[in-house]
Amino acid sequence: MKTYLPRMARNKFHDGPGPSQRQLRVGELIRRTLSAVLMRGDVHDPELNQLSITVGEVRTSPDLKIATVFVAPLGGAGRENVIELLARNKAELRRAVSKQMTLKYAPDLRFRLDETYDQMDKTREMFAQDAVRRDLED
Repeated sequence: MKTYLPRMARNKFHDGPGPSQRQLRVGELIRRTLSAVLMRGDVHDPELNQLSITVGEVRTSPDLKIATVFVAPLGGAGRENVIELLARNKAELRRAVSKQMTLKYAPDLRFRLDETYDQMDKTREMFAQDAVRRDLED
């Protein structure tokens, strides 16, 4: 038996396979804000200000209360402790983000290493192999 749901009720929340437009928009705003804060050195931690950090992507939870920030130190130097430094200054970074945004709640920031570049290098190495190149030409 099919249950009838009005059209507005079905479309009220995003039920699709990927993030909603709002999640993407807020994630991009957080990414830009964090990039600017880290570039200017607005954080009061000299160790963190010495590093050049690239903010590659920010993924937000559907309720926008958690933001997972994917970062990579420029040149790969300091990979081991960049997450620790960012986590240590999370409150200050969160405050800087909330100042720029007009959300009801400032999202909790969680930092992860961005391994996208490593995966791209592995893919290039794989495509450079003779056997793979031969298969692609066929």
